[in-house]
Amino acid sequence: MKSKATVFWPLVPLLVLADCTTKQVAAERLEPEHVPHEVFGDLIRFTLAYNPGASFSMSLGEHSRWILAALAFGVLGVLMVQYLRAAPHDRMLAVALGFVVAGACGNLLDRLRRPRGVVDFIDIGFGDVRFWTFNLADVAVFCGAVLLAHLLIRRDRDEGLINAPPAPST
Repeated sequence: MKSKATVFWPLVPLLVLADCTTKQVAAERLEPEHVPHEVFGDLIRFTLAYNPGASFSMSLGEHSRWILAALAFGVLGVLMVQYLRAAPHDRMLAVALGFVVAGACGNLLDRLRRPRGVVDFIDIGFGDVRFWTFNLADVAVFCGAVLLAHLLIRRDRDEGLINAPPAPST
């Protein structure tokens, strides 16, 4: 069996690099801000936006940038503890944690280096009905969180079956 490190450590820098590269390209090529560029008709567009707040542009006031950066460092610490505690052969957990860690790192790096905020550019919707604009780091966090939830639910279910008392015989 391969170890968790063989998937986690290549995955994190690869996703961070992909996220940072796409944000840089978006910032350079999609100016001016808030002007949509159709990719797949009106369904998928690239629209440059800077998000100084948290998810869905939620703001924590004038110090949002630094508060959110501190929170990201804390979350990364918790995620790394979970990675270290994971069984050496638990590659799927390492993948889930790798996606979340990479996404958190990508957005943290962007937040620290761009005073205007995190670069978002993926714009999905129909006409005026649009989802929030997001980036690859957001996709990584979402996918990692969904996989992590699935793994934890399955693990709880499996442990419940193992630890369940035997059914009474009739």
